[in-house]
Amino acid sequence: MISVDEKPGIQAIERDGATLPMQPGKVERQEYNYKRHATQVLTGNIDIATGELIAPSITDNRKEKDFVTHIDTIIQTDPEGKFIFLLDQLNTHKSESLVRCVATAIGDTQDLGKKGKTGILKDMESRQAYLSHPTHRIYFIYTPKHCSWLNPIEVWFSVLNSHVLKRGNFTSKADLKQKISNYITYYNQHLAKPYKWSIITETAIEDLIAKVKTNAVIPAIVRG
Repeated sequence: MISVDEKPGIQAIERDGATLPMQPGKVERQEYNYKRHATQVLTGNIDIATGELIAPSITDNRKEKDFVTHIDTIIQTDPEGKFIFLLDQLNTHKSESLVRCVATAIGDTQDLGKKGKTGILKDMESRQAYLSHPTHRIYFIYTPKHCSWLNPIEVWFSVLNSHVLKRGNFTSKADLKQKISNYITYYNQHLAKPYKWSIITETAIEDLIAKVKTNAVIPAIVRG
């Protein structure tokens, strides 16, 4: 199972001045003025079984063809393997070209129809139904709308932001790409670990609600 999504608009920011180190009683201070060289789009994928990122891509855009190329690259790492992709409901994740890519990969030679008119390619709903069909060797699971945070790759993006992007200094677009790539290599070697799925019970939810209510009441009592 592969958790996949795009992180667009990553800025290659070069600070005008050096970051001032921490001193007694003072936090590290970062230069606020900067030059922005360009932006990049990182499409990342986590192998849930290992926690590693496989075949990430860093591009200038996140158009339909970019995503299809990305998915095809992952498939080519094991052309005969079974892939389950977990992703959100962005339009480019249900495109005509993605359907054709998957059909070719699984050897499906049936008439796919015509986009906007007939068959599997007719509309977004019919394309999603085909792409998410569990009998296919390669299929997609879509998170509910507005729930992309359920996708583990989103957690990894926040890790990347904390470790590399937030306080990073990038002299060019190439420098940004290299530092992201270096971090991915480091992460795979030292930090990656399998994801463990857990079931949230009603009892656990009730306990959490009770805890939140308790924490909300105590400050009110103290203020009184």
